[in-house]
Order: sequence, then C-alpha cells, then structure tokens
Amino acid sequence: MTGLGQLLHQISPPRWLRRSFYFCAVTGALVYLSIFITIGNYAKQLIKTPPTQKADTALILGNRAYLNDKPNPCLTGRVDEGLLLAQQGIVSTLLMSGGLDYEDNRIEARVMETHARNKGFQGGILVESRSSSTLENLTFSRSILETAGIKQIIITSEPYHMWRVKKLVEAGHMGQKINVSYAAAPSQCWVSWGMAFKGALREPLAVINNYVKGYF
Repeated sequence: MTGLGQLLHQISPPRWLRRSFYFCAVTGALVYLSIFITIGNYAKQLIKTPPTQKADTALILGNRAYLNDKPNPCLTGRVDEGLLLAQQGIVSTLLMSGGLDYEDNRIEARVMETHARNKGFQGGILVESRSSSTLENLTFSRSILETAGIKQIIITSEPYHMWRVKKLVEAGHMGQKINVSYAAAPSQCWVSWGMAFKGALREPLAVINNYVKGYF
C-alpha cells in the first residue's frame, strides 16, 4: 500500500460507522419521500373537493409578504381563494393571519387585507398580525375567533401546506369549540410548479420539525 493509501486508510471512518451513516441516510430519504407523497395526495384531494358547506369565516394563513417588490403571488393566491368562498356565499368574513415578514419589514396580514380590499371585498375582515409560524397562525387566530363567537371556519392555504395544518388542528391547537374545514388555494405558485415548488419541497422537513417538537 502506498503512503497515500495508508493515510487514506487511517483517516477513513470504520466500517460500522459508514454503514450507520448509509442506513440513516436511506431511512431519512424514505421518510421524506413517504411524507412528500402523503402531502401531495392530500393536496390533490382537497383541490378536487372544494368546500360547499357554509361557514362563518375563512381563516387565511400567511406567507412571505412581498416578492420582487410586489405582493407575493403565493400569498395573494391564498387571499383570492378566501374571496372566492365569499363570492360563493360560503363565508361572510375573512380572518387574515400573519405577522411581521423580516425579509421586507411588512406585516403579512396587512398586505392580505389590502389585497382583499383592492379586489373589491366589502365584508368584514379580522386581522391577526403577531404570528410567525403555522402553529402560531392557528393559536393566535383561535383567541380572535373565540372572542368573536365564531364557531365554523374554513382554513385556506396553498395545497401542499394543508396536510400539516390539518394535523395541527387535529392535535388540538384550534381547541374544541371551533369546527374546521379546509380549502386549498391553487395559487400561481401551485399552478406553475405543483409539488415541485420550493415551498412544497421544504414541507416534509417542516412536518418532521413539528413532529420532533411535539406539536402533533
């Protein structure tokens, strides 16, 4: 064995460690793929079966406020879905949920509210402007809804986001007094990229993170 070969042999990790690494890598990839498929299937199911039962309010979850100096289409698409529910007479009120976007120093919920008004919506709008995560979207909105005496809501977000939202609701983060259904918003981001959109690709990691933190 040459001097270089001896050196590489000396610094190479032991076989058991390499096998453990390969096992963890393969297991992690399989877990990611399984969650990714589950999320995608649920997203497609929601798009095919939009809500028809009336509710009091559409709870619209926030996203990055601006993109390329314009309101983020991934955010306004969610608002547009809420506006469609209102136009169909399914809801009468919108609750915008999203706090400070540190990337552009704007409040997501305020950007959403402005978009709805610019689109001609004249109904009631509630604003939750403190949240910085999906979990906080739900928990902070819950107190607003309960104070307003609202019992029936439709949560609106992009399709890939909805499976995690549903798991958080089922874990009790919206409490027991509010009945929840779901509407997937086929925004420009989803129509253009579907599950290849970067937000969708990151979503399984967010699911794993929420599971590790005990949110589910």
